[in-house]
Amino acid sequence: MNKMKFSVFPSENFVDLCLYQFGREQCSPAHLFGPAARNHYLFHYILSGSGTLITEDGSANEKTYHIDSGQGFMLFPDMITTCIADKKEPWEYVWLEFDGLKVRTLLETAGLSRENPVYRARDTELRDKMAAEMLYINGNRNDPPFCLIGHLYLFADCLARSSAAPQPKQGSPLRDFYVHEALVFIESSYGEDITVEDIAAACGLNRSYFGKIFKQSVGKSPQEFLLSYRMAKAAELLEITTLPVGEIGARVGYANPLHFSRAFKNEYGTAPRDYRGARRAAILTK
Repeated sequence: MNKMKFSVFPSENFVDLCLYQFGREQCSPAHLFGPAARNHYLFHYILSGSGTLITEDGSANEKTYHIDSGQGFMLFPDMITTCIADKKEPWEYVWLEFDGLKVRTLLETAGLSRENPVYRARDTELRDKMAAEMLYINGNRNDPPFCLIGHLYLFADCLARSSAAPQPKQGSPLRDFYVHEALVFIESSYGEDITVEDIAAACGLNRSYFGKIFKQSVGKSPQEFLLSYRMAKAAELLEITTLPVGEIGARVGYANPLHFSRAFKNEYGTAPRDYRGARRAAILTK
C-alpha cells in the first residue's frame, strides 16, 4: 500500500520562485502513476529504493530512465511521463512542485532539461543538504510562507551546485535589461487595460522581437505571464480582503466580471468565490 503525505503551499504571491505543492510518498511494489502531465515543474528526490521514469515527447518517442536512491528527476510542464516503482525495492521519494521566473535559469545551471531530466549529484554533501531542505519543507508545512520560500531557495541553490552536469549561465545583459523593464511596467500597470504591444512599447521594442526575448528569458510568452501575474494578484486579494469578486477583477484589469471569473478558473481550476472559501477554510483548520 502506498503511503503519501502532501500539502498545498498557502500563497501564490511569489513571482521569482513560487511553491505550489509538496509531499513524500512510500510507493508499493510496481506502483504506477501516469501517463500524466503537470502544469508546473515537479522535482522528485529518491530517498530509498528505485524505479523507472518514462517520458514522451509528443511524437510517440519514449525514453526510459532507471533511477536509484540518491538520484532524482525533474518533470517539466506539459511533459507526458509515467513513473513506476521497482517490484522488489520500490522507491520512496520526496517532491516539490514549483514555478517562477528563476526556474529556467536554475535548471540551465543544474544541467536539467526535457532531454536530460535525471538528477545525479557530483557533490554528495550538497546533495544531502538539498534533500534536507526538501524534508524540512515537507515537515514544516505550517511555517509562514516567507520561511518556506526561503527554504525553497536553499533547495534551489543546493540543486544547482550539486548537479553532476552544471552549466554556465547563458544570458545577455541587454536582454535582461529589457525583460526587467517589462516586469517593472507589468507590476505598475497590470490593473489597467494593457496589451503586449503596450509592454513592448514601454521597452522601446517591436512586439515580435520583444515576445521572442521575453519567452527566452522567462519561459512564458508576455501574454501568459501577464495573465498569471494578474491572477496571482487576484488570488492575493481574494485571501486578504472582503472585496466583491467583480471589484477584484476590475483591480487586475478585467472590466467584465464574467471574463475575470473564466480566466481565474482556467488558471486555478476553481471559481474565485470557491477559491476564497477554500482558502479561508484551510486557514481555520490550521
